[in-house]
Parts: sequence; C-alpha cells; structure tokens
Amino acid sequence: MTIRPATAADLPSLQDLEVAAGALFRAIGMADIAEHPPPPLEAFEHARAAGRLWVVTDADDRPAGFVLTEIVDGAAHIEQVSVHPDQQGRGLGRALIDHVGSWAVAQGLTALTLSTFRSVPWNAPYYARLGFVELSPDELTSGLRVVLEAETAFGLDPAARVFMRRPAPDQ
Repeated sequence: MTIRPATAADLPSLQDLEVAAGALFRAIGMADIAEHPPPPLEAFEHARAAGRLWVVTDADDRPAGFVLTEIVDGAAHIEQVSVHPDQQGRGLGRALIDHVGSWAVAQGLTALTLSTFRSVPWNAPYYARLGFVELSPDELTSGLRVVLEAETAFGLDPAARVFMRRPAPDQ
C-alpha cells in the first residue's frame, strides 16, 4: 500500500472509483446517492493542484482509494474519502485518514472534520471507531455551517447528516 499525491493522470480513475464506491448505497435503499454523478474532473484537479488530494494505490500503482480535503476554519475537512469496494476491509480508508492527520499537523491545523451519513454503517459509526466525535449543532463553526448549507442545497437531508471532529495527532 502506497499513499501519494494524486496526479492528473489519476483523476478519471477517481471518478470511476467514486461511482463504484457509491453503488454500495443502493443496497441500503439510498439509490439517489448511488446514482449521483461523481465530482467533475475540475473539482479533483482543483484539490490536486492545491495539494489536498491523495490516493492509495495497489501493487500496479493504480488508485484503490482517495481522500479529498479542504481547509475549513483551521481544520482539515475531509470532503470525500472513497475506497473501491474490491479493496475495502483492508484498512485503506483508515490509512488515508491517518495520512490527512499527519498532513494537518504539518500544516499547523488543529483537527480533522467531516460530514457524513448518521446511520450508514461505513459512515458515522466507522468514523467514530477512528476517533471522530459528533459535533452538536451549536458546535459547528461558521465554515461547517456553510458546508451544511451547501449539502442541504445539494439535496441531502440535514437530519440524516452528522458533523464529526477528531483532534490532529500530536507529533
């Protein structure tokens, strides 16, 4: 397993990977999420150019997963983390998140944040096992409130979503 910055050549495969990972939502009755198109190449390129997009690769250096981050209110906000279904259960998602934690420390950021589905087993319960703690609505920073507004405008039910935070690791 290797984690490296995404390259421009990786970006189309990240779209395919996102579609494959998203298909798992169909099995739990969330077909609208499964059918949502992946982020456009421009969004991946923006994050890649800013140094906030990493991939975990297989033995042939093909992306098996990725993590895309933003900086929101002094924290590394995990915008998206996806692992191909064929590669899940091997710790790749955890490794990507830990990589973001190390990067956050190097950037002087205080925490990792994310928003996710409250009751999807590989979402909030998974992140809780990784040390993320749910934020109450009054704990949301102004930047996280903007993220919530964007998600709601996108069509995600805010009652089904949860914001979580984990302190950046000590060095």
